[in-house]
Amino acid sequence: MTSPVAPRDTGPLIRIETDRRLGHEWDEWDGAPLPNGGDFSTTATRYFLFTSLGLVLVSAVAGAGVYLLAPRLASLAAWLPTTLYTGIGAFAALSLLWLALIGVAYATGRRVLPERLAERGLLLRTVNLAWRVGELFGVRRDWTDHASVLVYDRLALARSRTVSPDELLILIPRCLSRASLDGVLDIARRYDVAAFVATRGQLARRVIRERRPKAVVAVACERDMISGLHDVAGRVPVLGLTMQLPNGPCKDASIDISKMEEFVKKYLAKK
Repeated sequence: MTSPVAPRDTGPLIRIETDRRLGHEWDEWDGAPLPNGGDFSTTATRYFLFTSLGLVLVSAVAGAGVYLLAPRLASLAAWLPTTLYTGIGAFAALSLLWLALIGVAYATGRRVLPERLAERGLLLRTVNLAWRVGELFGVRRDWTDHASVLVYDRLALARSRTVSPDELLILIPRCLSRASLDGVLDIARRYDVAAFVATRGQLARRVIRERRPKAVVAVACERDMISGLHDVAGRVPVLGLTMQLPNGPCKDASIDISKMEEFVKKYLAKK
C-alpha cells in the first residue's frame, strides 16, 4: 500500500488525502459500462420487498432445520422441538411487525421507533439481507442498496437533531466530477462547514475519529455507502447521498447538489 501524501488544505474547508485504489466493494468490476448509465435510482419498495422475503426465508429455513432434526432433538428433551418452533414463529412475527413499523415511519416521516431500533441499529442489520435476497431473484445489489439508503435517510431526517457548523462534517470521495466537487465546496464555504475528501473507508473513519463531528453528511456510491453506514452510523448520526456513475465506479461521479444542500441545512437548522 502506498503512503498517503501530506494533507493539503483549501482554506478552512477541505482536507485532501489521495489514494488511487478502488473501493473494495468494486474489486470485481471488469470495466464494462454500468447498467442505466450508473444511475441506480429506485424506490424504497425493493428494500421492503426483499427484506420481508428474507425474514420469511430465514424463518422457513430454521423451521425446516428443526423439522429434520426433530427426532434427535426430542431424544434430548421432548419439549425441545416445540419450544424451537415457538421461538422461530415469534422471531418471524416480531421481525415482520418491526418491518411494518419501519414502513409506517417511512410513509409518514415520523419517529415511530427509537434510533437503535431503526436507522442506527436494526435497520443496518437488514440491508445486507435485502440485497442478498434481491440477488437470488436476479436484481443487482446496487438497486437494492439504493432503496435501503432511501429508507435510512427518510428515518434519519425525521430526527430533530441539529448541530453547529463546526460540529458538522461533509465527507466526499475523490471520484466526484469537477462540477459536483465545485458544488460541494460552494456549499461548504457558504455554510462554513468542513469538507473532507477520502477514497477509502479507513481514511473516512480516521478523519471522523480525529475531528469528532456530531453529525456527518456523506457521499458515496450505493455499495460504499452501505459499508460506511455499517462502520459509522451506529456512533455518529449520518445522512447519506448516493452518486451516479456514468463512467463506472471511482471516476467523474455526479450528485444531486440540491439534495446535498438540503441535508446540510437539515443539520444546521436553528434549534
